[in-house]
Amino acid sequence: MEADWDGIADWYADLVRGGSAMHQFSRDILLNALPDRMLGLDVLDVGCGEGIVSRALAATGARVVGIDPTRTLIAHAEAAERAHPVGVAYRVDDGTTLRTVADGSTDGVTAALSLNNIVDLDAAMESCRRVLRPNGFLTFTVPHPCFEAPGTETISTSSGMRRVAGDYFAEGLWRSAHPHSVRRAGNYHRTVSTYLTAVLDHGFALRSCSEPAPSDTVRAEVPHRLGLPPFLLVSATLA
Repeated sequence: MEADWDGIADWYADLVRGGSAMHQFSRDILLNALPDRMLGLDVLDVGCGEGIVSRALAATGARVVGIDPTRTLIAHAEAAERAHPVGVAYRVDDGTTLRTVADGSTDGVTAALSLNNIVDLDAAMESCRRVLRPNGFLTFTVPHPCFEAPGTETISTSSGMRRVAGDYFAEGLWRSAHPHSVRRAGNYHRTVSTYLTAVLDHGFALRSCSEPAPSDTVRAEVPHRLGLPPFLLVSATLA
């Protein structure tokens, strides 16, 4: 039976809380791309998972709501909030509709490694636009599409472990066969241009698009990332 997010939620929470360098790096580069002043802003964290980014957002002084469609992950996030309260409110909600979020109710939307788990990117972008206030920001990370495409492999070469690009243009759902991969629960592959076009088509002005080089801890944890950006980071403002 194929894995899904309900099936891997406990494993995933343990992975993130065990000090996953990749998840910490995604969190840190996203935080660095946010506005300098976050104190008092209302921020919606879409696809919050067990809350790694939501908690960091709260530490900036923002008022944070984290949403995720996977109830078990929300339960993990709520348990962390009870154990160490930082003021984050969590809800079960779908990033394509954001049905629990009112129009024009938030100053910013973050999505850390979550848009690649949403089947309808256009619906998600439209929902993000709907809930944002004028001049609100959208900042997100996704696994870098060039190096997390269907058929991508890691091989051993004379210069070490290296990544071999897969079928970059094969957009759609794919699953990793690796028993310890997050993407065994499914991942919607899209090209870089698809992400950027969706941002622009839904009324956002692109502020930045970057491919941060992996940190030393990422390179130590996953040596095949040497010389490759693990994530695509996009930041935009509602025009």
